[in-house]
Amino acid sequence: MAFLHHVAAFALVAALAVEFVLIRGELTAATARRLARADMILGISAGVLLAVGLLRVFYFEKGAAYYFHSATFIAKLALFVLIAILSIYPTVKFLSWRKGGIDASSVPAIRRIIHLELAGIVLIVLFAALMADGIGYLGSMRGSMRG
Repeated sequence: MAFLHHVAAFALVAALAVEFVLIRGELTAATARRLARADMILGISAGVLLAVGLLRVFYFEKGAAYYFHSATFIAKLALFVLIAILSIYPTVKFLSWRKGGIDASSVPAIRRIIHLELAGIVLIVLFAALMADGIGYLGSMRGSMRG
């Protein structure tokens, strides 16, 4: 399960990096199609990441009681949801570009959102590392937090 979680996370980051590069260049119909494809991969990988992550929380690893007593886990999950909400605007725009042409006026906002998403992912990775070390665990301090 950890392997699937990591593969989905790397696919998500790769798709977002592709969007970041493509949105900086000249916007043509071909670029718009590539952006839509990268965004589809982003969405699929986010869905897999969430599903596998929730399976890990509830059925594998340390169990939901442990994770929901971790401030770093809660922060990581909240950031993931925030990034998902932020990604709605670019997705809607990319889909509309496939139907009715490119709306160049929305590009600066999309660039800002992609920057915010990338920054959010950096914070998620930080919270994951802190969580792995037991930092932010709010439960009982009995026993090892790394077990």
